[in-house]
Amino acid sequence: MLLKAINIRKNKIKIISICLIVLALISICIYCVLANSEEEKVEEEKKYIKWVEYNVSLDLMEKTSKLDIDSHNKNEEVKLNWIELLAYLAAKYGGNFSLYKQKDLDNLVERLRSGEHIEEITKDMKLYSYYFESYDAILNQFIGDYEIETLNSDGSKTYKKKYGIKAFLPIAKNYGFSHYNDFGASRSYGYKRVHLGNDLMGSIGTPIIAVETGVVEALGWNQYGGWRIGIRSLDGRRYYYYAHLRKDHPYAKNMEEGKIVEAGDVIGYLGMTGYSAKENVNNINVPHLHFGMQLIFDESQKEGVNQIWIDVYNIIDFLKKNKSEVYKAYEDTKDYERKYDIIDPITQE
Repeated sequence: MLLKAINIRKNKIKIISICLIVLALISICIYCVLANSEEEKVEEEKKYIKWVEYNVSLDLMEKTSKLDIDSHNKNEEVKLNWIELLAYLAAKYGGNFSLYKQKDLDNLVERLRSGEHIEEITKDMKLYSYYFESYDAILNQFIGDYEIETLNSDGSKTYKKKYGIKAFLPIAKNYGFSHYNDFGASRSYGYKRVHLGNDLMGSIGTPIIAVETGVVEALGWNQYGGWRIGIRSLDGRRYYYYAHLRKDHPYAKNMEEGKIVEAGDVIGYLGMTGYSAKENVNNINVPHLHFGMQLIFDESQKEGVNQIWIDVYNIIDFLKKNKSEVYKAYEDTKDYERKYDIIDPITQE
């Protein structure tokens, strides 16, 4: 009898153990389902642009920017937005600007000036919102209101309000350079990869200029870029990368991480450093500035696998319209500064 009771008790324990295991497995399954559901929900909530090709021609950038600037400076009833114009054309051609016809731009401008809104015109264009968000991320602070220091006939300086191009060429005024479209060209140092920028060939010591107002986010040595500076736009969507700066004296006076630089400020000097794990080494064959622009729609893209670097070749040619004049401000360090100051409204926001 005692043996029988013991066996019954053992069976009960086994049944209870099995039930507990089943319940644990069910709980795990429920947790996994809920976790996957939550991950899918988060992923859906975090939809953002993961790829951009910028292939707008210089000619079209110049035409649309002129329409934008003229409509503001002439105080026309309808103020045109060059980013909207470019996004419309991109959506119309599916990003293939070889299909561009002047009449398409003229017709769009005519419709806008007649009172139609861009939202009405593009409501059936599936790709318009994508192109507008992409191009706005690239060109947002290139044109707008600003105040620039000007020299009066009596030698005094005053600030003049303007509307126009307020981004600057990364090479200072009165300094020569050459470049060609080398975006996507192969590179082999360290590992096989493609070139994600544009090389501007110039003379060692040429002052390098901040294209846009932003925050210095990276400063120091990188074995690929040598002495380099990374500047983040104040809206967080653009990261400008200036690399291969001068040996021994790569940066402008008082340059440091966290510093806000204005568009047109001197930030460093052209050189040929890089391609070395050891700091302050010239392993680049030809002196040049590597200039790149990264787009960031989600912070995970900054250092992650979904980085977006765009072709800036035509942007460089476009910015030749606006160069920052510099002068030697410090004899002891031989550092340069901009000649005419700028007040960018974005820093006041």
